[in-house]
Amino acid sequence: MKTPYLPKPILHIASGKSLRTLCLYGLLGTSCGCELKNVPVESSAQQSNATSAIDRVTAGPPVKKTLKLFTEQPARVEAYSQAPIFSKLSGYVESVNVDLGDKVAKGDFLITILAPEYHDQVKQRKELLAQAQAQVQQAQAALIAAEASANSSKALVAQAQAGMQRVQADIQRWNSENQRMEQLVAKGSMSTKAAEETTSQLQSAQAARNETLATIDSAVAREQEALAKVGTAKADIEAAKARCRVMQADIEQAETMLSYTKIISPFDGIVTSRNVDTGHYVHSAGSTNAVPLLTIANIDKVRIFVSVPETEAVWLDAGFDNKQLGDAVQLMMGGPTPKSLDTKVTRTSFQLDPQSRSMTAEMDIDNMESKLLPGTFLTARILLEERSDVLTLPISAIVKKPEGTICCVVQDGKIQHRLIKLGLRVGEDVQILSGLEDSENVVLIRASNIQADQPVEVIVKK
Repeated sequence: MKTPYLPKPILHIASGKSLRTLCLYGLLGTSCGCELKNVPVESSAQQSNATSAIDRVTAGPPVKKTLKLFTEQPARVEAYSQAPIFSKLSGYVESVNVDLGDKVAKGDFLITILAPEYHDQVKQRKELLAQAQAQVQQAQAALIAAEASANSSKALVAQAQAGMQRVQADIQRWNSENQRMEQLVAKGSMSTKAAEETTSQLQSAQAARNETLATIDSAVAREQEALAKVGTAKADIEAAKARCRVMQADIEQAETMLSYTKIISPFDGIVTSRNVDTGHYVHSAGSTNAVPLLTIANIDKVRIFVSVPETEAVWLDAGFDNKQLGDAVQLMMGGPTPKSLDTKVTRTSFQLDPQSRSMTAEMDIDNMESKLLPGTFLTARILLEERSDVLTLPISAIVKKPEGTICCVVQDGKIQHRLIKLGLRVGEDVQILSGLEDSENVVLIRASNIQADQPVEVIVKK
């Protein structure tokens, strides 16, 4: 009897993988006494997780360097001082003494306005002043007369008072005599007629006293009147002097208005515009039709204006009184032969423009050789901040988390999240103020994809 045919087991090894698969073809009888045991099989997903658990990262220590924050903005040149010249008076132009491009000095006559009425005003007011001065002299003479009259009235009062003393003495004497006579008549030693004569003398003295009293009252009244005239004369003098002062002020005003017929230069400079000729009728500065006759600009010194955006304006430092404290500026001039000029920020507006959301910075530049013309556009490169020898990381190494700003430090082959404090950012470099040592290894690229405690393999950045 023949032995029945049984298929042999086939062991298949997958190429390129460490997987083993046992394939059994045919039916296995139990009579052979063979038993197949299960062979463990490893799935491809499990092997993939095992190989991807360690990530490769680019890491290196923070770098010490000098950070310089610049802003580069367009700038414009303006004259240090510029004045449009208007006429204070309306009138015809008698002469124009300068032309476009002429250099002028402070106080030079530029334009003469024909205005003869102002000459007439000065002459008229001088005559009124002379009249007021004559009134002062007249009031002074009246004062002298009033004072003389007052002195005379005072003398009359004194004389009347002296007469009163004499009359009083007479009354006393005749009163005594009358009493003596009455006693003698009562004794029969004197006749009644003699006593009556004494009484008449007493009555006469009393009447003289009344008359003297009236004279004194009259003299006092005349004295008071004279004193009042003295006061009036003094007041007239003060009024006349006040009129003189008013007339003098009127003359000065008229002379001031007359001086406006000569238009002079307010400072040293150059005539940068001219809009007037001899014979033109010009309107006063307050008129709606007024236009500048000339423009004078001082370009021996110029101002450079730069508008710095809001995000960078907070870094601006101005020198003001101490120019050395201002931020350094490099001014770049275009043209066939580009040039640069180094200066510093002189002043800032200290506020943002509500429309452009920028702050104005100014630089004062000496321009005695007139190399910078008003109206020229430049490029200003301002050094806003400079920090030397500081720890820095690239921005790709910084991660923002709810708990704060972190970087990924590699320690013993694993990631540690480290809280750090940032400082100045310049381009792709960020200053590290605290939280990190210069010897530590930090993930420099794709830090946001790295988890804490994750094992990593470090690729050293060259």
